[in-house]
Amino acid sequence: MTFYVENEVDAKFDFDFEELTRTVAEAVLKEEKCDYEVEISLTITDDAGIHEINKEFRGIDRPTDVLSFPTINYDEPGDFSVVESEQKNDILNPDTGNISFGDIVINEGRVRSQAAEYGHSEKREFAFLIAHSMLHLCGYDHMEDVEAKIMEEKQESILESLGITRD
Repeated sequence: MTFYVENEVDAKFDFDFEELTRTVAEAVLKEEKCDYEVEISLTITDDAGIHEINKEFRGIDRPTDVLSFPTINYDEPGDFSVVESEQKNDILNPDTGNISFGDIVINEGRVRSQAAEYGHSEKREFAFLIAHSMLHLCGYDHMEDVEAKIMEEKQESILESLGITRD
């Protein structure tokens, strides 16, 4: 797995966010049985930056905590057989041969405020947002109750397996 990181706001945490991102992302990919070499872009920004992206790409005129932009169009969540379909040329990085998996954008301020609001560490909140976003990159969504329940269970299971709890 290759990560491209852009820290637009020079965010600093009391944990290595690049290492944490890699650890959580690898756990999601392992859980979802994605055997492909993937490339993921991570941008850390602020309210203004994520607000602009949210408005431009989703038509939602407000900031949020995390945005996910998957590259793959799945028939079913977690079904990576589509990688071998006609999509392959659209999602393959010709320079590396890796799958361009997608982009994650995290709002630094929301990591901090939501951690305080929920009473857990910033590390746990950051890890949760990465797990959540990675599941979106794997084709999952939470628009319907059944979908939301599946995502919530997967997120909690992955974080628990890594020992990243709400403590």
